[in-house]
Amino acid sequence: MITDNRLDIPSLAKKVWKKKGLYIKVWIVVFILACAWIFPQPRYYTCSVSLAPESTDGKSGGGLASLAASFGLNVGSMSSSDAIYPQLYPDIFESTDFVVDMFDIQVTTKDQSITTDYFTYLTKYQKANPYLLPLLWTKDKISSLIQKKDTLVVPGKNGKRFDYFRLNAITDEVKTMVSDAIKCTYSKATDVVTITVTAQDPLVCALLADSAMMHLQDFIINYRTKKAKNDYEYYKDLTEKAKREYDSARIEYSTFVDKHSNAHRSSYQTEQMALESEMTVKQQLYNIMTTRMEEAQAKIQENTPAFTTLKCATVPVKPAGPKRLMFVIAMLFLSTIAATGWILRKEIAEWF
Repeated sequence: MITDNRLDIPSLAKKVWKKKGLYIKVWIVVFILACAWIFPQPRYYTCSVSLAPESTDGKSGGGLASLAASFGLNVGSMSSSDAIYPQLYPDIFESTDFVVDMFDIQVTTKDQSITTDYFTYLTKYQKANPYLLPLLWTKDKISSLIQKKDTLVVPGKNGKRFDYFRLNAITDEVKTMVSDAIKCTYSKATDVVTITVTAQDPLVCALLADSAMMHLQDFIINYRTKKAKNDYEYYKDLTEKAKREYDSARIEYSTFVDKHSNAHRSSYQTEQMALESEMTVKQQLYNIMTTRMEEAQAKIQENTPAFTTLKCATVPVKPAGPKRLMFVIAMLFLSTIAATGWILRKEIAEWF
């Protein structure tokens, strides 16, 4: 079989051909086992959306930006004062507060049989391979014996359902599932953000992709306009206070003038001038606060970023996996290699 450290290919081929019956048996067994394993696996779908966020610094474009992009750099983000630029969008999807906020996304299955929130969908309506159910049941029992699960759900603030600061065992597990199902990537070359969602139902997959994109946009908009909104609320309170004081001064001045319309004493005239002066000051302050409030309101619109949707969410037609045919073919190929190695084990041992 081996002569001068050279394989005798014809002799090896004849030996393998004599064992063709073994191959047939191996193929039949592997085919049955592969089909029995892969076909009960629940299918899953993927949906992707792409958007181009507005640049935080419009002056940083041009040839320099294009040249820097070819080296994986973004001149616009480096020269911007914005703390959250597109390169950090994937990190936002890993943050606990952002993921927990997506628990309440409403989803509906394609057959319209299930309409619920994403948290309930993941905890109650996920399919699993029937062969793994005993293993999962055993794992759950062992985990419950080793460590008692905390069932306390702490409600969040401002009417939110969950408190991302205090997660129990269930919500923490669901958080991991959401992070695995929803991924965000950023392309330095094209400055495009892509969100990819995986789910067991095609309609749920599309709804989650669209909701995740909107959730990201709301998060960025709230961040970019937070200071302007605070300034607006601040000047709004001052404007309302200034208006009340101006109205009070105006009423007081009008009342005094009506009561002393025929008086000509100097003391009355002096007090009237003082009241008129105070009313004028209150009016000027009210006008200034109104202008500041309008400027702050305009600043909110100015700081609100624009997002261009390059690829919108669509309900996937075909499942992304599991690739049943490819899996069976791969198993048959590996079994063929294994059977060949078993038949030629002596020759392989001599070769090495």
